[in-house]
Amino acid sequence: MTYDLSPHRFHIPVMGIAFTIDTPIKVASYGITSALSIIEDNLIEMMRKHYYQENEETYVPIEKHEENYRVRRITDYLNLVNRNVQTRFDKLKESAFEKGSEIVKYFEMLPEESGLKEKYHQFQQAHGEAKAELETFLRKHIRPGAIEVNIMTKVDKNNKDKTGEILADGSDALGALKAFAESNLENSAVIFSAGMNPRLFNYLENFRAFDALAWGVFKKKVIIKVSDYRSALIQGKYLAKKGIWVSEFRIESGLNCGGHAFATQGYLLGPILAEFRNKKDELRKELFSLYNPAIIAKGENGFEEPHPVNITVQGGIGTAAEQNLLYGYYNVDGAGWGTPFLLCPEATTVDVNTLELLAKSKENDVVLSKASPLGVRFNYLKGTTADKERQQRIDKGKPGSPCTEKYLVSNTEFTKEPICTASRKYQKLKLEQLENAGLPENEYQLQVDDLLSKECLCIGLSNSAGLNYKVPIVEKLDAVTICPGPNIVNFNKVASLQEMTDHIYGRKEFSQNEDRPHMFIKELQLYVDYLKEEVRNTFNPGPRDIKAWTGFCNNLLEGVAHYRDLLERELIKKKDAFEQGLYKMEQAVLEIRTGLSNN
Repeated sequence: MTYDLSPHRFHIPVMGIAFTIDTPIKVASYGITSALSIIEDNLIEMMRKHYYQENEETYVPIEKHEENYRVRRITDYLNLVNRNVQTRFDKLKESAFEKGSEIVKYFEMLPEESGLKEKYHQFQQAHGEAKAELETFLRKHIRPGAIEVNIMTKVDKNNKDKTGEILADGSDALGALKAFAESNLENSAVIFSAGMNPRLFNYLENFRAFDALAWGVFKKKVIIKVSDYRSALIQGKYLAKKGIWVSEFRIESGLNCGGHAFATQGYLLGPILAEFRNKKDELRKELFSLYNPAIIAKGENGFEEPHPVNITVQGGIGTAAEQNLLYGYYNVDGAGWGTPFLLCPEATTVDVNTLELLAKSKENDVVLSKASPLGVRFNYLKGTTADKERQQRIDKGKPGSPCTEKYLVSNTEFTKEPICTASRKYQKLKLEQLENAGLPENEYQLQVDDLLSKECLCIGLSNSAGLNYKVPIVEKLDAVTICPGPNIVNFNKVASLQEMTDHIYGRKEFSQNEDRPHMFIKELQLYVDYLKEEVRNTFNPGPRDIKAWTGFCNNLLEGVAHYRDLLERELIKKKDAFEQGLYKMEQAVLEIRTGLSNN
């Protein structure tokens, strides 16, 4: 039996910018792996100040006028996080085995099937010398969770030096990668999300930190978040040719997730997972056939067999039964629990007002919005202070936000230099263009509504930490945006870390909505709603649109057939509700497809 693998199979994914910015400090000492975003260096500098002062260490600001300030801020913060985790873990490791102690909390939260949990139960029953030996064994074999970092590949603005020249390898994403590579994190990983960025992927080759130390052993691993098998194969092969091994593909539901939502063409999570399960060995071998020659060509020693590749999944998981289905039938190696942890202050950083709003949220409060300036759909909680502030600016005739951070500048429609579509400057120019475009009223209003829904995410997704730690990110801008997945409506109270792990492992459920649909049914419903909206909001659709939507319907129906097979295999609990939901969604898809064929 192995005791030194990751104590927990679940992980806490990156959420927003601030919400998991210090999650590893909070949970890693208990063996829980989590991820933080390393793009927003102003937030990171604020967090540096907070934790240096909390540690009673001397805080020396890294100012913006200093050379290489951004990389230095991020690297130092990651080292600070690592130091804090190790300090907390060392204290936990030395704490007494008594009720309420940190080490007892560590073992109580472990899954029941864990080898360490079994040893802990033996320890509880033992006496004398046997108990002392077991105590020594337990202290020796506990380990902290991994500290992972997330880089959203689309957030990659070029940065300039004092003379206005573009900094070589100084873009946002490249700088973040360099900072991570130069940090002292070990047993760590960088997660690339939001698709392939060739410039960023090419930059990986500059760092030896991602090389294998031995078979399956890396100080810093590469994880890619993907929506389907094809994406995993393309990105994995691209990196393998450069001698970079992808240790994990993290599959996320296209729509049943928090934050940015990258909808597939109707490919549902169940069939996607089945394809990964069936082709996992093929994937490893194909990547290895490119990876091994690449590292040998660099003068490194090759390997006799492929490194391991983990397949994990996240997005909408809400019960132990759902997680067990993912582990048992689809053979995934791990599962991400994100949105429910927004209600767990022991794990995430959410300000009090937003925490209360999350706990009270109902079905229609989480919407698939167009709030993101990146032009990607965005799951979003209505009624936040940022949502209200955006509407107040519209009501005053001054829509748009001041653009202070500029991480999401991407539009050059009206300007030579990219600007953000949520900015006042862009919205003013775009509104003038739309007013003079002579569009039909319904099309004009739709475009105006889409434009005005854009929100400053740089500040909105950072402010929760500023409010919690009483240090503003930007003076006089304190509105909060939060981006839970639709799953948040099934959890209606604040939870402790112990309660969350008990829920995850099925020991004791908390705050579950009795009418909650299965995660697969919910995702299917989200895709049906998404398709209806696409059809409704496309004016004068052409043959290409009809063909794409018909294909979308057919892919959804293939997913329905896959889920029927799960029912026949007796793999679904609450079978009747699942079957009814499946039938209802199938009829909705058939109705859409029939309507398309009549066009």
